[in-house]
This record gives sequence, C-alpha cells and structure tokens, in this order.
Amino acid sequence: MNRPMLMTVSCAALLLAGCGDDGGSAQALGADPKMPEPQRGLLPSMKIAEPAAWGDRKPVVPKGYTITAIATDLKIPRQTLVLPNGDILVAEGRGGSAPKLKPKDVIAGYIKAKGTSKVESGDRLTLLRDADGDGRYELKTVFADKLNAPYGLAFHEGKLYVANQDELVRFDYTEGQTKAGGAPASIARLPDEINHHWTKALAISPDGRFLYVGIGSNSNITERGMEAERDRAMVWRVDAETGAYKPYATGLRNPTALAIHPETQQLWAVVNERDELGPDLVPDYLTSVREGAFYGWPYSYWGQNVDPRVKPQDPDKVAAAVKPDYALGSHVAALGVGFSVPAMGESFANGAFVGEHGSWNRAQPVGYKVIFVPFDKGRPAGQPVDFVTGFRDDDGTTRGRPVGVTVDPRGALIVADDLSNTVWRVTRSR
Repeated sequence: MNRPMLMTVSCAALLLAGCGDDGGSAQALGADPKMPEPQRGLLPSMKIAEPAAWGDRKPVVPKGYTITAIATDLKIPRQTLVLPNGDILVAEGRGGSAPKLKPKDVIAGYIKAKGTSKVESGDRLTLLRDADGDGRYELKTVFADKLNAPYGLAFHEGKLYVANQDELVRFDYTEGQTKAGGAPASIARLPDEINHHWTKALAISPDGRFLYVGIGSNSNITERGMEAERDRAMVWRVDAETGAYKPYATGLRNPTALAIHPETQQLWAVVNERDELGPDLVPDYLTSVREGAFYGWPYSYWGQNVDPRVKPQDPDKVAAAVKPDYALGSHVAALGVGFSVPAMGESFANGAFVGEHGSWNRAQPVGYKVIFVPFDKGRPAGQPVDFVTGFRDDDGTTRGRPVGVTVDPRGALIVADDLSNTVWRVTRSR
C-alpha cells in the first residue's frame, strides 16, 4: 500500500474506530440467549489490538493448574494434533486471497492486520516431542513443509490427514517418525477461489471412514453473489479412501473447528457468525452438526431471525433453519474446540474447551481467551467458565491470541497462540 493511501486508511480507521454503539455489558451466552435488535451503520465500532511480547509473563489459568510455553518462535501456529505416542503436530500458516469489495473492507483489513503476527507463513507441520515425559518438549522439528496454509488435522490408524486451504491430503505415518516419508497423497480438492474464509477445519469419524471438512463462506452475507458460495458455508463429508464428498450440513457461515464428542460420537463445530448487525449480534456458537441440517446462513441467524440485508429472501429456508446449541457471544471469533477428559480434573472433566481469538469490531473487546463449556449427557449445561486468560490487558496491550485447542488424553490442554507464535500446555499442578 502506498504512503498516501496508508495515511488515508489510517486516519479513516482511527475516526471510524469510535463510531457506533459500544455494545451491551452482557453478551448473548448459553442455550437460549435473547437476540437484541440489529444495529446498522457505516462501519462497526473497532478496537485495534496492540501487540506486545510476553516477556516474563504468561497467560492466567485457574488455581491448581500450570501453564508452560512448550514451543516458541513458530510461524503462525493454528491447530494442533496429539499423536498416539504423545508427540504434538502443529499446523502453521496463513492463507486467504479475497480482494476487497468496498473501501470499508480496506479499512477493516487494516484494523485486523494490526493485531496479527508479522512473521511469514510457515506453510508446514512442526513436530514437538517430550521424550522423557517431564513436560519439556526438547525436540522441535519440521515434519512436513511446502504445504499451502495447512489448518485442520486428523489421524486414524497410521494415516495423517491435513486440510490445506486448497486441498485435503494424507500422509502415511509410522509411530515415532519425526519427518514425513514423502509428499502427501491428494484426497480431494477444496474450494479456494477467492477464499475469503480460507481456514479448512477437519475431523474424522471414529471408524476412520469419513472426514468432515468445515468450509467458510466467501463473504459476510453473499456480497460476492451466490455463485461465489458454491460448496461453501457448510461441512463436507469426504470418503477417506475415494475422496468422494457431499454436503453434510449447510448454512454454517464459517465453521472454524470441528470435533467428535468422545461418548456420543456426535460431530460438533464452533462457527463464526455474520458481522455488521451491531456489537451484540450475531453470536458465534458451539453446535452439534446434524446430517442434512441447515443452520440459517445467509437468510437468517439463530434459527428464524431474518437478516433483511440478504436479497432475494427465502422464507422456506428460514423456516427450515436449525437453531444452534450454544451461544458463545458476538464476535468472540471462536477458532478452536476440543472435548475434555477426566484427567483434566473434576471441575473440567466433562465439557468442551473453546479457543476465542478475540474481536476486532467492538469498542469493548471480547474473546481473547480459552473458555470451558460444561456438558451433561452429551449436551452443553451451564454457563461458560474462563480457563486461560490474560492474553489481552484492559489498555489494549495484546500478548497472544488463542486459536486451536487440543486435549492430550493424558491430562493436558494444548493451546496454539498465533500472535506470539507460541504453543502453550496447561496441566494440573503436582
């Protein structure tokens, strides 16, 4: 961007950062949140993150737990995977290629970029190993490189699956290996033209037969036209052997992380909802993903709440829209989900951890933390609990932004932080 344009965008961004309503003090949370009235304006309120180094500080965890940085100086860590032998794989990279549609998109892009890492995209998988089990991961090595913005990771019986921004691929894996044996095999091409929402979330069925891929929309509410949304805003089900795929669930604006519930075997997702309806709309959410279900985007949100901006309207689709299971609050930018295990301790034994990357379009920022959503009988039950905080100070100083969260069955939560380029490990104190 040339200097005059940069100055223009910077001034406009600062002026517009104060526009609009600050947002209510209470976010829409839980299974039955109240939807406020929409608010429309030139631009949403914006709050620029101010990145800073951790120094000798660390994120904050509950009493009785300890957090440790097990890998630093990474290249934009997004999602992680714990292999059967305890090694951790980290997907590193940054994707996207969508041109800006309007001047407001340029301004919003500038605001968002201020709160992101400036390191180059890793486009790789890094392997971490703690050989002696002392909690220090003494080996950090590149497992595979020359990938294309890898994001989603899954594993089943010697097969490692990676969802790049443009392709679903597979590596053969032998327990203990520290480097891929060769180039990956292609399973299926994934939508990547324009690629407004580029992340491709991934989960695998317990029997290893099917892969589920979360594919975000190419716009906020179809500003590029419906043709640009072909095969998007949905979860695909892909045959792991043949690569044949079909829509599994639709109307999910941006399903950024997927996980299988360990008891019910139900697929769940966290979803980033639409913008520009005000600071308190629309809540991002955690939901079970039902085969054949339609979740509203773009025609409605949280069930049958019609979005009047979408043209043409489709009353039949609105009537069919499924209400999500659990509201996480508006603009928290949930990017990670992982189900807990009893080894995480009694208070956090049954539920889902959710990584919230944090808002950019609220005057009062939200997110910037990892929360725990309690479950009972396979369903969310109760208010969310803060589990990892301290990524952002009240004055705007931002030291980290959580993305993927993965539960190590031996009793640890692995958190990818893509601002400080760190992987954190949370365990019960001994």
